[in-house]
Amino acid sequence: MTMEMPPLSSLYQQLILDHYRHPRNKGELDPRTVEVHVYNPVCGDEVGLQMQVENERIADVKFTGQGCSISQAAVSMMTVLLKGKPLADADTLAGRFTQMMHGEPEAARDKALGDLRALQGVSKFPVRIKCALLAFDALREAVQRTRGGTR
Repeated sequence: MTMEMPPLSSLYQQLILDHYRHPRNKGELDPRTVEVHVYNPVCGDEVGLQMQVENERIADVKFTGQGCSISQAAVSMMTVLLKGKPLADADTLAGRFTQMMHGEPEAARDKALGDLRALQGVSKFPVRIKCALLAFDALREAVQRTRGGTR
């Protein structure tokens, strides 16, 4: 008796729903170095990103917000990857994820994206790409504010 593996898309769907239903790092962060709120007026998705940055390293990160499963799963997955990482890695992660959302196959195979690779199918639905990128818009702004010294 052999067990068939479910299709990869099914496993990815389960992972997205798991992060949506059981988000990691959701809540308020205190103290925090930077806080950014982004909003997608087209669909109403919201992401608030809070980071505690020490010595150019993301010591802690949390998020608040509401929206579709894609936007909320993406921010949950992103925060898991960011904890303890240098700010430079945040820039790299945002760039690589954006490449994947624009359909670049090499980016979709990049193991550094971790669970975020589950969102690669979103690239086939242009109207949903903004949902997946919302968290990364917040991340880019938070990194820029941290480096610029504004809050």
